[in-house]
Amino acid sequence: MTATIDDVKGKSYDYILCGGGTAGLVLAARLTENPDVSVLVLEAGDANIGHMERLLPASYMGQLGKPQYTWSHRTTNQKNSDGHAYMWYRGKGLGGSSGANFYCWVKPPASEMDDLERLGNPGWNWKNYEKYVRRTEGFVPPSEKMQKALKMNLDGWDMEIDGPLTLSFPATIDEGERKIQETFIHAGIPPAARPMNGDPVGTFFAPLTYDPKTHTRTYSATAFYLPNKDRPNLTVLVSAHVTRVLPSSDSDFEFKAHSVEFQHDGQLYTVHANREIILSAGALKTPQILELSGIGDPAILREIGIPTKVELPTVGTNVQEHMTVPVSFEIRDDVAFETLDILADPEELQRQLALHANGTGAFTTGITGLTFAKLAQVSPRAEEIIKAAEDKIMRNAHKYPPGLLKQHKILLDRLRHGAGCEYAAVAGMVSQPNPPVKGKRYISFWVAVNYNFSRGTIHAVSNDPAEDPAFDPHYLEEEVDLQVWIEMMKFIRNLPSYPPLKDMITKELNPGPEVQTDEQIAAYIKKYLWTTHHTAGSCSMLPRADGGVVDPELKVYGTKNLRVVDLSILPLQLAVHPQSVVYGMAEQGTSFGYSRTVLII
Repeated sequence: MTATIDDVKGKSYDYILCGGGTAGLVLAARLTENPDVSVLVLEAGDANIGHMERLLPASYMGQLGKPQYTWSHRTTNQKNSDGHAYMWYRGKGLGGSSGANFYCWVKPPASEMDDLERLGNPGWNWKNYEKYVRRTEGFVPPSEKMQKALKMNLDGWDMEIDGPLTLSFPATIDEGERKIQETFIHAGIPPAARPMNGDPVGTFFAPLTYDPKTHTRTYSATAFYLPNKDRPNLTVLVSAHVTRVLPSSDSDFEFKAHSVEFQHDGQLYTVHANREIILSAGALKTPQILELSGIGDPAILREIGIPTKVELPTVGTNVQEHMTVPVSFEIRDDVAFETLDILADPEELQRQLALHANGTGAFTTGITGLTFAKLAQVSPRAEEIIKAAEDKIMRNAHKYPPGLLKQHKILLDRLRHGAGCEYAAVAGMVSQPNPPVKGKRYISFWVAVNYNFSRGTIHAVSNDPAEDPAFDPHYLEEEVDLQVWIEMMKFIRNLPSYPPLKDMITKELNPGPEVQTDEQIAAYIKKYLWTTHHTAGSCSMLPRADGGVVDPELKVYGTKNLRVVDLSILPLQLAVHPQSVVYGMAEQGTSFGYSRTVLII
């Protein structure tokens, strides 16, 4: 199915894609639609095709920490989070993180996609995003029975049904999920008007990357690799760890990417690109590849003994991450609500696995109940928090790196008008520190902050490509991030005061009654916060004067034929689970080649 090293060595290809993840496989499939174009994909992980560990719904954390399926990265100790370090897992193998995420298919607010264009990126707007992401979408609407039972209103939805990535609702959605949605409505959060078409403010059921026929995960590998794997102009080599990009000459004024150096089975190889080299290694690894290639901040490159080929100090900066922390409540024994807590019983686990084969049971469920709220909807302190952040930003405007002030002004506007406060309902116990009680059931909420002002860095610390770079997200460096989060926690902990949830639960398990003051809530957040694995911005698409690494045609500044297509180019995070954004970016990236000869040189 995949190539061997003997199929690759000594050959050249028109395009070399460094990374066979979410974006990389989209690019490979679209570029090889032209039979005269040859493409090589180099993927550091194994293929992992057909593995149920990857395909089985509701086994959300089953891959995390397993070296076959995920890369286990770790952040530096965070000084604004009591010195804690946090794990940053990423999908490993063909399909990348689209094969390891939590399945959610969510689209961003239209205004936030338009912000990308306002930041200096012509053509990167909601209209084009919607156009291109529809090329990927293959939405299967829910049955009328499900729509009626859960009171779904899809009248405002407009999704494509013929794309290669199958999207649907899971076969099983408990009635309790609908009651949670009703509770949010009673608490002042309305149903979302058009969550799949640019207006996700409110509460709604989101579709998943879920095949309703097989009840398994759909992802970049099933949608873009498997249907096209036998194309003679597509070559995919796995266990190929890209180390750096080599230029055609060290003396050229402009860096012309000539070949890719990679490791395979302990040996070092190079392969030549006739036209272009495209980095799709993700926001955590793409900046490292650039720096090891001599593209980055000269001061950082000197420290690791790498000669500077292109002076581009903003490589690995502007790093942004969504953050989340869970809250859990115990469900009353007399309330009917099937949760994943039953899987703690080994016998029940086996029974549920058997049910999956028939398209029923716990492994046909998913995280589908989402709520995106405005800060003013969850806290009476909203304007106070925003005003304090605004005052601080304007006092320190002269200290911010180029372009960051523009981003902060947009974020202030989003805090007032956007829906950056996210709550994801999970049927089961996922929180700490208090453990679940055997035989009890729980409902949890991931409390996710999507508008973060703090900015981090990702930089190589060695010229050894096997050594991870330093991942420093600068969590909670800006006080506004923590203040927003504290208010979001207060809102969700008060949610059980509204029906019907108040008649469904007995008590809060975590954080627990001992956590009451703002200071105690802040301490809980710092100790138990999670990444959402949505890191972006490390190779931002911005004007060079504003801190950009790539231009609107995704070309790395100072290079002739080196491009980046992954979440690292997103210059400002969005209120969204970003896999739909990555698919849309990849589709738009390949479109340049057809209309403007950007990817066809």
